[in-house]
Amino acid sequence: MPNIKSAIRKVKRAKKPSIVNKLRKSKYKQALKKMHKFIEKKDTQGAKKYFPDFQSELMKVAKTGVIKKKNISRKISKISKKIKNLTK
Repeated sequence: MPNIKSAIRKVKRAKKPSIVNKLRKSKYKQALKKMHKFIEKKDTQGAKKYFPDFQSELMKVAKTGVIKKKNISRKISKISKKIKNLTK
């Protein structure tokens, strides 16, 4: 715990944003895990049905800047390719 008064205030102020960021990161991870489960089971119907929700969830996280937009775009691209390969 900091000793300086301003540092103490800063720690208190930083609590809420860090909690929000953790929640957003966990939503991101949960969405990825759910999509990977569909791909592992080779459930193309489920994967295609969940894909728009998956994409929107990831873009919400990207919008806030918790995870960078290009990183999320890469993930979406890779997963869409995997879904296309499942259908072949």
